[in-house]
Amino acid sequence: MRILRSGAWLCSCALLAAAAFSNAAHAHRPAVTLDPAVVEAGSPELIRVTAPASAAVAGEWLGQKLVFFRGHNPHAWYALAGVDVKAAVGPSTLRVAVRRANGRTSSLRRSVAIGEAHYRTETLSVAPKFVSPAPEQLKRILAEITLKKSIFAASAPAPLWSGDFRAPVDAPPTDSFGTRRVFNGQLASVHEGMDFLAPVGTPVRASNDGVVVLARPLFFEGNCVILDHGLGLYTISMHLSRIDVQEGERVHTGDRIGLSGATGRVTGPHLHWAVRWENTHLDPAKLLRLHLGGVR
Repeated sequence: MRILRSGAWLCSCALLAAAAFSNAAHAHRPAVTLDPAVVEAGSPELIRVTAPASAAVAGEWLGQKLVFFRGHNPHAWYALAGVDVKAAVGPSTLRVAVRRANGRTSSLRRSVAIGEAHYRTETLSVAPKFVSPAPEQLKRILAEITLKKSIFAASAPAPLWSGDFRAPVDAPPTDSFGTRRVFNGQLASVHEGMDFLAPVGTPVRASNDGVVVLARPLFFEGNCVILDHGLGLYTISMHLSRIDVQEGERVHTGDRIGLSGATGRVTGPHLHWAVRWENTHLDPAKLLRLHLGGVR
């Protein structure tokens, strides 16, 4: 049997302790992941940071502040964010700061490449007033812009949603998000929502838990319901034939908020469903594909 000298034994113990310390430090070192991993213009992104439950996590990306919340796993912090449909492609920098209970702060920087999402162009015909509104109509439009800005600036300070988002209607969706729309020969907008081929009277339901922050007719949107899901995340249902909720009402996933219709600027009956995070417009189809059941 070989007997180690005391010096060699002490050296071996020191190496083992250093390795254990290194592994422990690595296990507690903050890490950042994005889902989906391939980021495109219009993509909603679930950003996860691994950090102690007692830490405070904050971040910034594409000029927007990221507010993180703890998930079911106490060492997992999340922010639900996204890239605007009109965002420039190329490199971007995601910054995260993790402040531990002892006051020490870890700063993380991650380069995120934003890829191009290819959208088509379509030509539509609508009533002339929706392309060249009269002065009294323009006054109404400007007032509604101010109203919506105030609504989008006052989101709940915590996430209200729970689990996966669901489609708001039982009807076929289209790939209309991001389409460049030419109304009556004029390039008017980029389509910032998803259309469902829903006949008039189809029940429209809350895609997740939230609070009704707008439920009224608007010029372009027609009968419109906006749900605040917290931390700057909203879903918007437009062109309804009927509104079944009131502003300030708390709703849960699957609750009926109205019936689909053809009010506002439309070419026929359908539901326009939009997703907005802060000042960005996100692809609703990609939000529906995010697996959020294990988050909260």
